[in-house]
Amino acid sequence: MKQIELKGELRTTGRKADVKSIRRAGRVPCVLYGEGVENTSFSVDAQDLKAITHTPNSYIINLNIDGKSQLAIFHAVQYHPVTDNTLHVDFLAVSADKPVTIDVPVVITGSSEGVKMGGKLMVHSRKLRVSGLINELPDELKVDVTHLQLGKQIYAGNLSFDKVQIVSPKNTLICAVRMTRSAIAAAAAKEE
Repeated sequence: MKQIELKGELRTTGRKADVKSIRRAGRVPCVLYGEGVENTSFSVDAQDLKAITHTPNSYIINLNIDGKSQLAIFHAVQYHPVTDNTLHVDFLAVSADKPVTIDVPVVITGSSEGVKMGGKLMVHSRKLRVSGLINELPDELKVDVTHLQLGKQIYAGNLSFDKVQIVSPKNTLICAVRMTRSAIAAAAAKEE
């Protein structure tokens, strides 16, 4: 999986005035926590953070907080309800020797048989939650829809990938080929 580096600065906690001054300076307050790691309050540049929050991709983040480096994943974000500015971000510390659970983008490949017959491909899930070691996590999960017929679906339970385990519920709908009016009319004309 791709890695991205973020530079952070330690910050003090406890007063609202401190948090407001950090935001006025164009920075976003953040917290790093996880197993075996002391909770760390820090801030990152708001523009640098957009590389993580404004993309469909998932990354392993190398946090560089005042010279100390820690691998982490993006865990949660809070946005302002009116301006959509990032208010706060949580990062979860990870290690290279333990499995990580993360959302990975789904990429649909192939041309469906059902679409060729007049159906419409509907994509319902853009990401799947998977678990695996950091160096074995894929950048994307490719789902081939070449043999998908009219009225058929692909669920998370139908998929399997090397070296990672799908953690999303088995009944999570990935994609389906729906009947369209033209496909129904063509099927009716063919029967007559």
